[in-house]
Amino acid sequence: MDDAAEQGEERSVRQRRAAVHRTARVLSRPGLRDTIGERLAYLMETAPEVYDLDEPADLYGDRIVAHLEERVAALLGTEAAAFFPTGTMAQQVALRCWAARTGSPTVALHPLAHPERHERNAFREVSGLRPVQVTTEPRLPTADEVRDFEEPFGTLMLELPLRDAGFVLPTWEELTEVVEAARERDAVVHFDGARLWESTVHFGRPLTEIAALADTVYVSFYKSLGAFGGAAVAGPRTLIEEARAWRHRYGGMIVQQFPTVLSALAGLDRKLPRLPEYVRHARVVAAALREGFAAAGLPWSRVHPEDPHIHQFQVWLPYDADTAAKAAVRQAEETSVLLFAGGWEPAGPGLAFTEVTVDEAGLGWTAQDVRAAVAEFVARLP
Repeated sequence: MDDAAEQGEERSVRQRRAAVHRTARVLSRPGLRDTIGERLAYLMETAPEVYDLDEPADLYGDRIVAHLEERVAALLGTEAAAFFPTGTMAQQVALRCWAARTGSPTVALHPLAHPERHERNAFREVSGLRPVQVTTEPRLPTADEVRDFEEPFGTLMLELPLRDAGFVLPTWEELTEVVEAARERDAVVHFDGARLWESTVHFGRPLTEIAALADTVYVSFYKSLGAFGGAAVAGPRTLIEEARAWRHRYGGMIVQQFPTVLSALAGLDRKLPRLPEYVRHARVVAAALREGFAAAGLPWSRVHPEDPHIHQFQVWLPYDADTAAKAAVRQAEETSVLLFAGGWEPAGPGLAFTEVTVDEAGLGWTAQDVRAAVAEFVARLP
C-alpha cells in the first residue's frame, strides 16, 4: 500500500471511530465531540446557574472575566489569577515573567512536558526561554536530580500530572522534596497544572495546599472541566499584573470572551466536584482491564499506571497501532461498545498504546462490563 493509500485508510478509521462514538457506549464522552448546537444548548442550560446574565458583557478582560479570575485565585489560594485564551500563551507569559525576575531564561523541565512535545518549540522561538532537561526517565524528576543538575536554571517547571509518561504524579513527599531542592538552588517553581484539578485524590491534599508549593500555577478549563477553551495563571499579585501586560502583547487581550468564561464557570460548578469520583472509578476500570486481558490470554499487556493517578491512564498492547485501532472500531460497529475511544499510537515494532479517560459516561460501567468488553475487543484482534 502506498503512502496516499495508507493515509486514506487511517482517515477512514478515524472517521468511523468518530461516527460510532456518538451512539456507542463509551467510558468518556467529552463535550469537545458535540455538535455546535449541542455546545450552545449546554451553554444556555448552564449559564443562568453560574452568572447573572442581565449583567453587561465583558470588555477586554473585565466583569465576568475578572469574576472567573477571582474564583480561580480563591480555589487555588493565591493572591491573584489571570485568564488566558490558551495554555500555550499562559505558560510562556508566566515563565518569561519569572525569567525577568530571576535573571535567568533557563527553564528546567521534563522532555515529555507539553511545551517540549506539543508547542512547536514556542519557549525558544517566541519567548526566548532556554529549556533544559533534568531527567529523561518517564516520571517527574527526583529531588536528587534537581539538586545535582549540572547547570543553573531560574525556574523549575513541573507538569502535574506528566501526561505523556502516562498521566503520572509523584507522591506528596516526593513533590515537596523536589520543590525544596529547587529552592535550595534559588530557583522558582512553576506547576503546569493542566490536570491539577483532579490530582487531589492522589495527593490526599486540597488544591490550596498543592498550589501553595509553587510560585505560580497554570490550570486549564477545557481538559477536564469541559469548557470551550481557556486557561489561567495564578500566583503573586505583582507577577499576575505583569502577566496581564504580557497577555496584551501576546495578542491575548480579546474584546469579549464571555461564552468561554461562562463554560469555564459551569465546569467549576458542575464538573470539578465530580472529578474525585471519576478518579476512583478509573481505578476500578483499570483493574478490570488488567483482569480482562489476562483472562483473554494475551501474551502481554500493560495498564499504566497500574493504579491510575488521575482519571486518565494508558493501555499498552503487543500489536501495531493500526491493528488495535481497527479492532476497536469494529467492536463499536458490531456491538455498540467503544471500549477504546482514543487513537492508538505506535511505540515500537508491534507495540502500541492508547489513552483511556473515565468521566461521567464511564461511571455506569461495572468491572464485569469492562471485562466483557475486553473479551469482545480481543476477539477482533488477529
